[in-house]
Amino acid sequence: MAKAELLLLAVVSTLSVLPFSSLAVYQDFCIADLAASATPGGYPCKPAKDVTADDFHYGGLGSPGTALKPFKISLGSAIVTTFPGLNGLGISAARMVMVPGGATPLHSHPGGTELIYVVEGSVVSGFISAALNRVYTKTLYAGDLMVLPRGQLHFQYSHGNATAVTLSSFSSDNPGLQILDFALFANDLPTEVVNKVTTLDELQVIKLKALFGGRGLGARTIYIPQSTVLRLEFAHGFVSEHVFSMLVMFVIM
Repeated sequence: MAKAELLLLAVVSTLSVLPFSSLAVYQDFCIADLAASATPGGYPCKPAKDVTADDFHYGGLGSPGTALKPFKISLGSAIVTTFPGLNGLGISAARMVMVPGGATPLHSHPGGTELIYVVEGSVVSGFISAALNRVYTKTLYAGDLMVLPRGQLHFQYSHGNATAVTLSSFSSDNPGLQILDFALFANDLPTEVVNKVTTLDELQVIKLKALFGGRGLGARTIYIPQSTVLRLEFAHGFVSEHVFSMLVMFVIM
């Protein structure tokens, strides 16, 4: 009897930590209740009586999406937090528009594999193997597909003189996104730390933090060679251009 009780307890415990995506296998759908807190397994289901046809529709990819100006791309995404109908289905999508000269920066999706499809134009797409540190690249044209394995750093850049449009699908309703440039320069990671872990010189770090709206510069004392022209565009819109021939103190908290 004791063994049976222990077995039942183990089964119940296992079911209690199953992700909602696993539970969705045993029901028709599980529309995310975004008013509730997300858990490691996803969102709880919206009450079935409150589900409508609108929960299965999303029109957000019909427009160009959010512009990432430094990279000359626009990105729209359909993930569980914007399209609750995807909850538990293990799928999501994104649309990218890239003008000539544009690029998607090095980034990764820790929660899902990406399958990229070129709708129009052409791009060069590639990823870097974490295990081998080997780069795999391919020029993609309209109608081509490329798979970008889960968690691998990858990128695209424009090829040719025409605007490119791509659609991507993911093997998760929330694949996650970490952009390398943002991780280094768009937060309060101190300049001296970025300098140590990347070997970029501190002037370059300051320039990139200004470009991406990062902070954490603190009080920086930097020697600049005579007649060096330095242009910094700060996040609050102030632009300064001077010729420095002396010791300069930057104080940006």
